Amino acid sequence: MTKYHMNRKEQEIAEPSVLLEIIKQGKYAVISLCRDNEPYLVALNYGYDKNRNALYFHCSQKGLKLDFITYNPGVCATVIEDKGYQMGECSHAYRSVVFWGKMHIIKDLPEKKHAIDVLLNHLEDDPDLVKEKFVKSDEAFEEVGILRLDITEMTGKQG
Repeated sequence: MTKYHMNRKEQEIAEPSVLLEIIKQGKYAVISLCRDNEPYLVALNYGYDKNRNALYFHCSQKGLKLDFITYNPGVCATVIEDKGYQMGECSHAYRSVVFWGKMHIIKDLPEKKHAIDVLLNHLEDDPDLVKEKFVKSDEAFEEVGILRLDITEMTGKQG
């Protein structure tokens, strides 16, 4: 991929800890996919796994996004911390992270279980309550699709 410099360098977020803070605080990512020069964009909630530097997503086990990922697992995504439009300033306050990586469709039961833990710990105030309600047995994991995005590069911006 061709590297570009940020036009407004003063808005760049270069500190890895700040980029990770934005990811850890976010609840959904917008994922961009491509197949045969056809773009597809989807927003998915996620859980961040710091040990793998990866995002886990849950989804259906069939559908358009899986077709795109199977064809081309290279993705670009963003997480945005929206701080709102600034009235009278013609400006918007935000912090965002754009990242690139490879998306994997997870079939392995132990990794699916790990992914659900990561997702629920990231998204839920009481993850154990949700686990008890929805994932009582191994069979429950067979019905859910799991994706893992291994992050290879990140950049950030604030305004």
